[in-house]
Amino acid sequence: MKIFKFGGASVKDAESVKNVSMVLQSQGFAKCLLVISAMGKTTNELEKVVELYFKKDNYQTEIEKIKRKHIEIAEGLFPENHAVFAEINVFFDDIDSFLRRNKSPNYSFVYDQVVSCGEMISTKILSEYLNEIQFTNQWLDARDYIKTDSSYREGTVDWAKTEEFISTLNQEICYVTQGFIGSDDNNFTVTLGREGSDYSAAIFAYCLNADAMTIWKDVPGVMTGDPRKFSDVSLLSNISYEEAIEMAYYGASVIHPKTLQPLQQKNIPFYVKSFVDPTKEGTKVGASDKNQHEESYILKENQVLLKISTRDFSFIAEDHMSLIFGYLSKYKIKVSLMQNSAISLALCLEDKFDQVDELNEELQKIFKTKAVKNVSLFTVRNAKMDHIDQFYQEKNVLLEQISKNTVQMVTQ
Repeated sequence: MKIFKFGGASVKDAESVKNVSMVLQSQGFAKCLLVISAMGKTTNELEKVVELYFKKDNYQTEIEKIKRKHIEIAEGLFPENHAVFAEINVFFDDIDSFLRRNKSPNYSFVYDQVVSCGEMISTKILSEYLNEIQFTNQWLDARDYIKTDSSYREGTVDWAKTEEFISTLNQEICYVTQGFIGSDDNNFTVTLGREGSDYSAAIFAYCLNADAMTIWKDVPGVMTGDPRKFSDVSLLSNISYEEAIEMAYYGASVIHPKTLQPLQQKNIPFYVKSFVDPTKEGTKVGASDKNQHEESYILKENQVLLKISTRDFSFIAEDHMSLIFGYLSKYKIKVSLMQNSAISLALCLEDKFDQVDELNEELQKIFKTKAVKNVSLFTVRNAKMDHIDQFYQEKNVLLEQISKNTVQMVTQ
């Protein structure tokens, strides 16, 4: 079976949805499972609904705007009496009724129940459209197949249950399902982390022993740098799983960090290709003697540099490290880079849930700390050390780390 993942940009309007069918026509639509994100910027818009709800502001107007946008997309795809319009209305009525009856003060729980609706609606529209043009498929609710714990907004997959459920699918037909979402033991929706649709596709690929997985993007493939941020970048046509994992960890936005491990475990080839020109070969990630090790540039923005030291100039010892990392886990803050000396520890942090101030307050009870917000982590993979000086030009470097072939610096 083949797994295809289409992100929000590839289904942002009626013409984009039609283009998905053209991509499928060029690739072949047999034995295929499509994993689809919310349309365009719908996830951001639904996040705003949740914010307004907790502020006790007028969230209904925002829901109506998002609904209108989806109806307009459907109007460009279906005749006016098509059943899909009633289904769209039901999805948005469900959001409103959930928020009206909800008693939970848990922001992350409410977030997952509301924001997940973007994927539910986009997949229903795409599935119905493909059936309309004779690309026969079955719509799946991913929450019936991907099972997780109750860590809302960052669900941990229960692989045993998930594999058991996904293995029941008929691999002779085609499916359309959602990225980004699963469900816990109480069948509440749990999201897999922002941009988690790639990970969803990898979960299905792993559990179905897929022949290959392809992510369709608005870029030609994995580049040596984001062309919006760096000049003179080129396509990487072949890279190893290990290189792709490193690039994703350091912040390469074209690949979700969790995506690679399940694919690597079963040696499933992973392609990143362009939905603008599906005939181009794109990037292949996997085991190959053609794998490249080109100098690549990654910029991870909106980071926090946290410097921690003991109050009495004693060493930062193992018990200190254990305590600090326990707090990082508690507040769901990820470490992008760390550097320690005898009496201090510097951490470059990714604060996805805006909890670094709470973390800092906890740490200040024991340590001296200094937080610098809105910094960037600049990474050069496979760096050519003979021209290393050029990486420092016009940068205010707060922290640097150099290994055999990787240069990293935290800049302001």
